[in-house]
Parts: sequence; C-alpha cells; structure tokens
Amino acid sequence: MTFKPARLLLALVAIASVPAFAQNIAVVNGKAIPSARADAVVKQVVAQNQGKDSPELREAVKNDLIAREVLMQEAVKQGWDKKPEVREAMDSARQSIVVNALARDYIAKNPVTDAEIKAAYDKVKAETGDKEYHVRHILMSTEADAKAAIAKIKGGAKFEDVAKTSKDTGTANTGGDLDWVTPNTMPPEFAAGFTKLAKGAITDVPVKTNAGYHVIKLDDTRATKLPPMDQVKPQISETLAQEKLRDFQEQMVKKAKVQ
Repeated sequence: MTFKPARLLLALVAIASVPAFAQNIAVVNGKAIPSARADAVVKQVVAQNQGKDSPELREAVKNDLIAREVLMQEAVKQGWDKKPEVREAMDSARQSIVVNALARDYIAKNPVTDAEIKAAYDKVKAETGDKEYHVRHILMSTEADAKAAIAKIKGGAKFEDVAKTSKDTGTANTGGDLDWVTPNTMPPEFAAGFTKLAKGAITDVPVKTNAGYHVIKLDDTRATKLPPMDQVKPQISETLAQEKLRDFQEQMVKKAKVQ
C-alpha cells in the first residue's frame, strides 16, 4: 500500500492535541509519541476516504509521526521555533485550530434543520422558475453597432455569422451561444429581453446592460429540471451552516470593541 505523504501531512496538521496519558507508539530521543495521535490521524484519513484502517496504514502513520518528531526536534535544536516568521506562522495556525473548534461547537449547538433546508430549496426553486431558455447574444459597444447587427440579421445574414463580430470574445466563435440559462441568473434587463421572445426570434431593439448593447436570440425553451431535494440536501446544509457561521461572526464583531 502506498500512502501519499502530502495527504498525511494535512491530516497530521489537523490534529490539535492528544491526552498526555495515552499509550505511546514510539519514544524518539526521550520524547513520547502518544498512540492517540496516530489513532486520530488514521480516523481522519479513513473519514476522508484516503484509505482503510489497516496494519499497513497504521505503520505508515507511525513512520511519518516518527519522522516528523525527528525533524521537529532538529528544527528546535537549530532554533527555528524561535524565528519571528515561524512563531507568527505558529500563532496563525493555533488561531485557526481554536477558531475551527469554536465553529464546530457553534454548529453542533445550532444545527441546520430539515425545515431550513426545505425553505432554502423552495426559495431556489421559486427564483429559478419553471422554464429554461437557450439563448444567444451579440454584444456591441454602441447602440448604433447593435442596431446595425439587427439590420444585417433581418436582412438575411445568419445570427451565428454576425456573432463573430461580438465584443463577447467568449461566445463570438460559438455563434453567441450562452447555453441554457434561467432568468434569475442573468441581469434583469437582459432576462426581460429574452423571456418575451418567441422561439427563433431576436430582439427588435438592442438591450442595454452594464456590459454594453445586446442583440438577443431565443433558440428554444424547456421545463426546468432541478435535482430532487434529497440529492442536494448535503450541499444545502453546508451552505446554510456557513451562513450561520457568517452571521455568528458578524454578531461577534459588532459586539467587539475595535479601536
């Protein structure tokens, strides 16, 4: 079995502390390495689907912990733990560990509920609407240029050919194709431009947004296909948890005396 050192390093860094009375897996130059530290690393590695708990994994963890302890002792011997830049990095790492512990505790005490998840899902569903639109556009810097593009298309030129002159370099070579979109993902004035079009039609007048002047074509429409709530429940829960933490942080900052 091959265990990637880089991933192991991330797991090791995440282990904040272990009981001092734990049984040791090794003693390096008189410094004990508690078995609880290895157990914590193995547990995290397994949780991250980077391997299964096995003798081989535990041996790899043990060897890496020993190697890290040897290097740590040498670093201290050379005085690296006293270097200002190292101490600053250590303080930053300590702060992150402590803050993350606070965050986990806050979410444990203020968990995201099924009702909150459903409300968030229903909100997205309502904002998305029941229809998706396959849209193309041509972006011009001036209204006159956009009107000229409309005239060319109405005169028989293919929309895709005129789109090659679009200022939107990301879609100019694909016929102005924006793929399937929903109104809530686009600027309101742009969305108003394509939602009122019939299939295959283009806007009669340029649509102005902050980006410039658009000529819009509606290729097709279809019913919106949102994934079922159970399928996206973990992602919604994580998003709501982050929002709770952000609100908690903002409340704490408001209460703090900052000079």
